[in-house]
Amino acid sequence: MQQIARQVILLFLVFNLAACSTISGWFESDEDEATAPAELTDIEEKVNIEKLWSVNVGNGQGDGFYRIRPAIDGAMIYVAAADGEVVAVERASGDTVWEVELEASLSGGVGVYEDAVFVGSSEGFVLKLDASSGEQLWSSPLRGEILSAPQSNGKVVVAQTYDGRLHGLDFETGAMLWTYDSNVPVLTVRGTSTPIFNNNQVYAAFANGRVLAFDAQTGGLLWEVRVAIPQGRSEIERIVDIDGSMELAGSELFAVSYQGFVAAIDVQSGRKLWQQKGSSFSGVAQGFSNIYVADEDGTVTAYMRNGQGVRWTQGALAYRELSRPTPVGSFVAVGDFEGYVHILSQVDGEFVGRVSADDDGVRADMIGDGDVLYVYGNSGELIAYEITAKD
Repeated sequence: MQQIARQVILLFLVFNLAACSTISGWFESDEDEATAPAELTDIEEKVNIEKLWSVNVGNGQGDGFYRIRPAIDGAMIYVAAADGEVVAVERASGDTVWEVELEASLSGGVGVYEDAVFVGSSEGFVLKLDASSGEQLWSSPLRGEILSAPQSNGKVVVAQTYDGRLHGLDFETGAMLWTYDSNVPVLTVRGTSTPIFNNNQVYAAFANGRVLAFDAQTGGLLWEVRVAIPQGRSEIERIVDIDGSMELAGSELFAVSYQGFVAAIDVQSGRKLWQQKGSSFSGVAQGFSNIYVADEDGTVTAYMRNGQGVRWTQGALAYRELSRPTPVGSFVAVGDFEGYVHILSQVDGEFVGRVSADDDGVRADMIGDGDVLYVYGNSGELIAYEITAKD
């Protein structure tokens, strides 16, 4: 029954987000009009957006509403597709170094640590690949679908499953070291946040609105913080999942829940430093002393990192199903359900550029490195853009 309920809420959320764009005119109402995706208007282009290269990778995000994101390590970028294709690409040239077809349907990835690449499957397997060749080194079975990227510190690999469990595996062998089982609400949003390593500590967020810190070697619980508390009479109103990416900056960890708050946490003490009202599926990012969040309603907000309030908001992308904001140079980028990537100023949130990257949409986290933005579209095209201010 719990699995059926989860599928119901998935369908509800997907339908609610996409209804106006897919079956407009069937059941029109004032509420439908209020949540219809905003029409894009002309903007003054203040940046140069140069496409450096692109690579096609399998079927991209597939049909599972996945958010499989690329990972950078040194001169390489690694990317995986739902159909099992994994590719290593030279960041400078876009040349493919190796490509493998795994006998697995992938739903979580990509994690990378030095000479190892990690992906997770919809059948609940964590796979370790050799970063230099793509050779599969081991496969470890877990009990649930893996919807985020497995992570490692070179000793332990941690993977989070959709059934609310966090697993610690041996880096060399894939043997199970420990498991933490969280309390999963009756209804949840489809997705899990990606765990974050900090030396021998690992931080993970769960569907009950909590962020926990663990000893990576033993799985021992170090601290626990409530980012959101379920409220309301219905199970839908009480959903407080933390599914989007968290951000670690120094000794501060930032997270945002659905129907809850954006919060800053001191990782040394587990003390909540500040919180602001917010609701997001995609997570947080930081830059220019700001914490960026794309709200479920399409509002992009820059919160002051010190907790002193909001620096700016940009509301012109209402209900366009935005990806996590990604800082790149002096700008911040967000993708949407139509595949546009919008470039905003980190200073004031003003639009400075826009590019159409993938007609199927951009859902996965993008990656910014200097002036280069890596965009992995839903259809499977990985694109590198250079973004610079116009003279």
